[in-house]
Amino acid sequence: MEYRKIKDEDEVRDGAIEDVEKSFLLSVPDNTSSSGRETKTDIHRTKAKWKRKSVVTLALTVLTSSQAILIVWSKRAGKYEYSVTTANFMVETLKCAISLVALGRIWKKDGVNEDNRLTSTLDEVIVYPIPAVLYLVKNLLQYYIFAYVDAPGYQILKNFNIISTGVLYRIILKKKLSEIQWAAFVLLTAGCTTAQLNSNSDNVLQTPFQGWVMAIVMALLSGFAGVYTEAIIKKRPSRNINVQNFWLYIFGMCFNCVAMLVQDFDAVMNKGFFHGYSLITVLMIFNHALSGIAVSMVMKYADNIVKVYSTSVAMLLTAVVSVFLFGFHLSLAFFLGTVVVSVAIYLHSVGKTQR
Repeated sequence: MEYRKIKDEDEVRDGAIEDVEKSFLLSVPDNTSSSGRETKTDIHRTKAKWKRKSVVTLALTVLTSSQAILIVWSKRAGKYEYSVTTANFMVETLKCAISLVALGRIWKKDGVNEDNRLTSTLDEVIVYPIPAVLYLVKNLLQYYIFAYVDAPGYQILKNFNIISTGVLYRIILKKKLSEIQWAAFVLLTAGCTTAQLNSNSDNVLQTPFQGWVMAIVMALLSGFAGVYTEAIIKKRPSRNINVQNFWLYIFGMCFNCVAMLVQDFDAVMNKGFFHGYSLITVLMIFNHALSGIAVSMVMKYADNIVKVYSTSVAMLLTAVVSVFLFGFHLSLAFFLGTVVVSVAIYLHSVGKTQR
């Protein structure tokens, strides 16, 4: 009897232990399934980020490579049948409209606050005319430089703005440049010169002196405007970028109106605002407007390395497309120069992280 009683007590105790274990297991969360869900979420986020980065990179590459091609393609018999000042005005108008649409979405989502409202003080707005004027002159020169250079040559020479921007960063913003960046500047200059070597003519360089001067002036204007605009943006970092862009584009529209009155008033009044426009012209305007937005998206959703690769691929892509569209001769000097420029741009990007 005692043995049976002890056995019954053991069975009851074992049952109680099993009940406690079951209740404990039910109360403790399943870390394995939770970890699995977190892993799946991370994988999904990584794929989404990679996809977005790829789309932005592809967009920037296509826009950058097609910019010079569309400008050259829009010419008829070596001349622009449309007014370049009206085209510039439409670019600024389109960028201003895109900024307003982006602001409208922000207002709808977060409401209007001190950082995203359009109204501003005179002290804040008065600084925007300076970069607007600089961009106006640079954008007008962008059309006239093609009287001296072809589309691939332009893509190479416009990399001089990296040098001007770096030097102006040092002078204006007092930012130090690394030794790698200074070496990249020398390499970039050598690459641009190599790409312009001409073995089939008495002229050593394909681009004449006027083209080099215009390229250097454009680089200085672009660099100074970029550094000045960055200084404005960083002066009030909490201010919404779309508001700052809006005011910059508004002044750009105003100055382009003045340029139209001075340069193309008779043509616009007699032939109309959109005289000489074609499908290529419209595509060129959209390209110019979207290129700036693509660069800002790269800075937000990707990184500077993406911009470097996009620029490098765009130089080669422009050259290849120009072979079929404009009969461009893809020489060994141009190819080697493009490679050297690409390496220089990469070194300059790497040098930023080592300052």
